[in-house]
Amino acid sequence: MDWWTNKTYFCCAVTLYGIAMVYALFLWRKGFRRDDWVVYGLLAVGLVLHTVAMVKRGFSLDRCPITNLYEATAFIMWTIVAGYLVAGVWQRFRFIGAFASPLLFVLGVFALFPDMDPTLPTGEHEFSGALSSLHKALLLLAFGGFGLSAVGAAMYLTQEHDLKLHRFRAILSKLPPLQRLEAAMAKLLWVAFGLLTAGLIASSAYLHQAKQVWFTTDPEMLWTLGVWIFYLVLLIVQARHAQGGKRFAWGTLGSFLFVMLTFWGVYLLSPLHQTPAP
Repeated sequence: MDWWTNKTYFCCAVTLYGIAMVYALFLWRKGFRRDDWVVYGLLAVGLVLHTVAMVKRGFSLDRCPITNLYEATAFIMWTIVAGYLVAGVWQRFRFIGAFASPLLFVLGVFALFPDMDPTLPTGEHEFSGALSSLHKALLLLAFGGFGLSAVGAAMYLTQEHDLKLHRFRAILSKLPPLQRLEAAMAKLLWVAFGLLTAGLIASSAYLHQAKQVWFTTDPEMLWTLGVWIFYLVLLIVQARHAQGGKRFAWGTLGSFLFVMLTFWGVYLLSPLHQTPAP
């Protein structure tokens, strides 16, 4: 498949995410006092193009398009945008898009590097089948949820910083109150953690089906288990200290950044995602 033809819709979606990012800077300079329908509309159109790109790729390759770094990153981005569009129905959470668009644009540009999308045989891959696709989808949905919670954390830190400095724009801002932002972060993390748990269970079931073992020392399996433990500790600490506040927000944001940076490296090391030899 021609590179441009293969990624035309995705490139257009990433371009819209970039335009939304530029407009988000305008909203930030204005103190988030204007409604955010522009970013919401740009990301909505971007999601449509993004969805078309994923569906076309799945049909053209005759498999679920989540088998390499390009596809996995695109799926995480799709989850973040879809989650935002649902949350953005409520006016005060519509500004999530202003914070999500820079993350989406950076992830999109990274995903478009040619090395992220090696050529795979159509319909044939070591990592194929309904159960293996289910486990990957659950894990990537979880990472998208963690990403959306990190965006909420960025909103929290911005609002908290303005209030701490007694900036007038914090009073006029349409961003949600700190308590609602923290509650939303915690709920998103619990949902994502549930998806991650389900993904780990599906991973074990897939391994048992394919190799008659429930656990392996594959880098991806070990890393995913480590991420599960990491977020479990974060959620327990937040639950024991009902109002984690700024520390909880930094922990949520830092956790996602660390997870994404290590995710790409682990994905490349895992033999489950390496192209089989012809």
